[in-house]
Parts: sequence; C-alpha cells; structure tokens
Amino acid sequence: MSQEYFETECDPQSIHHDGIIKNIDEKYYYVSIIVQSACASCQVKSVCNITEIQEEIIEVPKNNEAHYKVGDKIKVLMEKSLGPKAIMLGYFIPFLLLIITLIISLAVINSEGIAGLLSLTVLIPYYLILYKFKDQLKKTFVFRIS
Repeated sequence: MSQEYFETECDPQSIHHDGIIKNIDEKYYYVSIIVQSACASCQVKSVCNITEIQEEIIEVPKNNEAHYKVGDKIKVLMEKSLGPKAIMLGYFIPFLLLIITLIISLAVINSEGIAGLLSLTVLIPYYLILYKFKDQLKKTFVFRIS
C-alpha cells in the first residue's frame, strides 16, 4: 500500500464518504452520498426489517484546480473536529432547551400538557435562528473533495 493511499483513505482526522456529482453550478458541486445506519450494512437486516438508507445531497465548494463533471465518483471529506460542534448545535442544545423549558413551565404553570407544548414550541425560535445563520454555518461545516 502506498503512502499516498494511506493518507487519503485512512486519515484519522477526517470523515470520508463516497459520492457522485449530481449537479454543478458556478460555486458548488452538488454531491449525492448514501447515508446508512449500522442496520443497513448488517448481514441479517432482512430478518429484522430495519433499513435506513437515504440519499443526501451536500454542497461542496468548487476548487479552481479540480475539474469534475456530473456523474464523476468522488470521495468527500469533512474534518472530524467539526463533529462535536454539529452534535452540540443539532442535538444537545435543543435537548437542553426542551428539558429546561419543561421543568420551568411545569413549576410555574402546573399543567403537563401546556408545559409539554411550551417546551416544544421553544425549539421553533432556536431552529429559526439556526436557519438565519445557515450561511455562516456553511462556512464552518465545509466539505472537501479528496
């Protein structure tokens, strides 16, 4: 195995996905990757009938040096160090908001139904704020073609 193969295929600092370029515009390659759960690659998935395979389209900024065309098979990578940040923004902070709002509203309102609805509705502004800052997040969570 050559050193170059080792560096591009087994880089411990990044996450790799195989993909196919579906579309190209002036700024981005739109790459289709297949996301599958551990169940989807299991030998006995047909027995338990749990399959979670879905296609995701991700935007990869164009590199002036590379010239790809629609249909090319490529490897897309993202730095592993961005994983904890994504988990914080996508799961941990919303979970904390939900639990804190539920506990406070239960103490103040004393109605489980209203407290539950209030704790769910507090997520709406949170995700709207994330949506508002999506361009900044795109600059943070950058995919590259390896």
